[in-house]
Amino acid sequence: MISGRLAVGLALGSPAEASGWSAFLERALHAEALGLHSVWVPEGHFRRGAMASPLLALSAVAARTRRVRLGTTSLLLPVHHPLRVAQEVSALDVLSQGRVMLGLGRGFAPVLFQAFGVEAHTKRDRFDEALDAILRAFRGEPMELSGDHFATGSGRFVTPTLRPLQRPHPPLLVAAFGKKGLLQAARRGLPYLASPLETLAILVENHALHRAHLPPGGVRGPFRTPIMRTLHLAADDAEVARVREQLAAESLAAARALPPALARAAQGPIQERVIVGGESEVAERLLAYQERLGMDLLIVRSELAGLPEALRRRSLERLCERVLPALSAARPPG
Repeated sequence: MISGRLAVGLALGSPAEASGWSAFLERALHAEALGLHSVWVPEGHFRRGAMASPLLALSAVAARTRRVRLGTTSLLLPVHHPLRVAQEVSALDVLSQGRVMLGLGRGFAPVLFQAFGVEAHTKRDRFDEALDAILRAFRGEPMELSGDHFATGSGRFVTPTLRPLQRPHPPLLVAAFGKKGLLQAARRGLPYLASPLETLAILVENHALHRAHLPPGGVRGPFRTPIMRTLHLAADDAEVARVREQLAAESLAAARALPPALARAAQGPIQERVIVGGESEVAERLLAYQERLGMDLLIVRSELAGLPEALRRRSLERLCERVLPALSAARPPG
């Protein structure tokens, strides 16, 4: 849904069990029925509920929907061959009639790099090398890979035969946590998507740094400031208290499994990292994100531990039916 200049997407979590995929697809269909702009999935490996094949999951969504856009929040380039990534993204973009949005990441879990035989300290170099190759492949021209990490062999050229429907390529953004990642995004003129664990104050600092290091042309693509937030619009004060209590417990449990930098972020004031409340409070908080950050794409994380599916759905419905129209009316035109 577009509310003024604000697009709203939905983050879809990966099912922990095979039986959960029907609910995953129902949530995507619900997002389209509500008129949401996009659905987003992460990539993860070797932990319960991790989504190992985000493009495959999105292809299932593409087959069941017609309009909602299909995004990855963090396709992990360092552990994939760029030519395969380029061809699979191109296939998904063609099959979905040009609905792909590509969020790219590097990964942080040691087990990820160990399992794929990648030295963790090379992840940023591999990311840059892979992205360069993917962008060349999207052009469909004969190409040779001769980098330090991905190579076709001296003098061996290949010609990608499938290109994305969107030209020159689907919109790109970079998932980043910390200054090195966001500066890597800035150097390429790409928007950066922060971790939902970071507080609003940290986001203000990071986006200022990102803007300061953009090339003269600024950000390329349809969105400048995508923001992912845990959000729940409650029916009453009792529901607000219940959800906040669940989120605090979830945050504490998650912090134990995170690397130190992410764990510290997860210990920040929870009210600065999540948006939970009634209609007026949620609208006020969203307006603050727009005013302080220039947020033009909100990716809603709504799948909260212990929250019944009916409450999650009603939260999204109230957001679309009541809050977003009021938020649009509160903003001056232009």
